[in-house]
Amino acid sequence: MPNAIPLQPMKIFLNDSLNFIAKLTPRRVWNFAKVLMSFYISKWTRRPVQWGMPVTVSIEPTTACNLRCPECPSGLRAFSRETGTLKEDFFRQLTGELHRDLFYLIFYFQGEPYINPNFLDMVQHAHRQRIFTITSTNGHFLNDENARRTVMSGLDRLIISVDGTTQETYEQYRVGGNLEQVLQGARNVITWKRRLKSRRPHVIFQFLVVKPNEHQIPDIFRLAKETGVDEVKLKTAQVYDYQHGNPLIPGIDRYARYRRKADGTWEVKHALAHQCWKLWHSCVITWDGVVVPCCFDKDAQHRLGDLKTQGFREVWHAPAYYDFRRAILKGRDRIDICQNCTEGCTVWG
Repeated sequence: MPNAIPLQPMKIFLNDSLNFIAKLTPRRVWNFAKVLMSFYISKWTRRPVQWGMPVTVSIEPTTACNLRCPECPSGLRAFSRETGTLKEDFFRQLTGELHRDLFYLIFYFQGEPYINPNFLDMVQHAHRQRIFTITSTNGHFLNDENARRTVMSGLDRLIISVDGTTQETYEQYRVGGNLEQVLQGARNVITWKRRLKSRRPHVIFQFLVVKPNEHQIPDIFRLAKETGVDEVKLKTAQVYDYQHGNPLIPGIDRYARYRRKADGTWEVKHALAHQCWKLWHSCVITWDGVVVPCCFDKDAQHRLGDLKTQGFREVWHAPAYYDFRRAILKGRDRIDICQNCTEGCTVWG
């Protein structure tokens, strides 16, 4: 079974792609070409070369969350960095510098975006700058008014985490969550799309496959179709303590990032290539302006710059970034946040 399946007629599914294409500009395409060329030159020469600006940026609306998911720093209340909420004036300043080159702006890192009271205002601002916008939510804040505002904001893609098709299964990972509230939130968004005759947002049910819910994979497609969403994505789960096994690791091999070795311990299944496309085309910005290499650096341990004191272009081309890219080219297996990663090995991965 594919990891992403459209549930609606092809015309509706293509709306997502056509919506993205409509936001392309010559400058954005040229910036992407420069980034891609610099990545391949770096790969072939084993020396970091960086042209252009990021194609994708993830920005953190807040570190706060209403749930207590067991493999999430927000859920565990286990951050070693400062926690807080993104300020709208800082966000506007940031997009003012980046929007001409960006393809995607992802409103997510840690935390639940809808907890930030200005979240949808920031989405609307990015929409006015013709940036393709995406967010990921646990779905508990999609009441009727927020659903209406979500559609009105121009958000392009809405990912809703639905990690179980019954309350009993769902709450084993989404601790403190209410499945029916999430499903009603999705219905609210679909209803407002129809009322407002809007093709946006493209609504996705994301199903994090773990041992307690893997038997419900067929059911999530049925539930999604009944709800009226556009797509289902099955996502493999990252767990922190996997070396000696973990009750969340799925039994279905294709959905497990890990495999058992002959000595009984566990390892990441995929070999780590000495390259990472993410370090050339994207980055993550925390709520307080710290730039980190990717979403695997949840505690912002690898700080490559601070936008409170530096401009983004200065950070992106600073020695700290080049040194990190150089380290990636020498060996991702030597970098802690890369050791539990199955992403970034190819351009399209």
